[in-house]
Amino acid sequence: MTFEKIQEIICEELGKEKEEVKLETNIQEELDADSLDLFQIINEIEDAFEVKIESEENIHTVADLVNYVESQLVK
Repeated sequence: MTFEKIQEIICEELGKEKEEVKLETNIQEELDADSLDLFQIINEIEDAFEVKIESEENIHTVADLVNYVESQLVK
């Protein structure tokens, strides 16, 4: 469920199709997201899941986002 919601946010923000956004997809390299796009995506995810993503330094793939959000939801 976390992946599907994050996938939906990424597709909406970047105008991509769901087939393009997989767990292993690199957000900046494969989806052509710049730092502003990544910032927007993170803001939407923070709002949707009510979590705080402190730094996008270690966020490269969709799986990185999913794992981070899930780790925050456990707390």
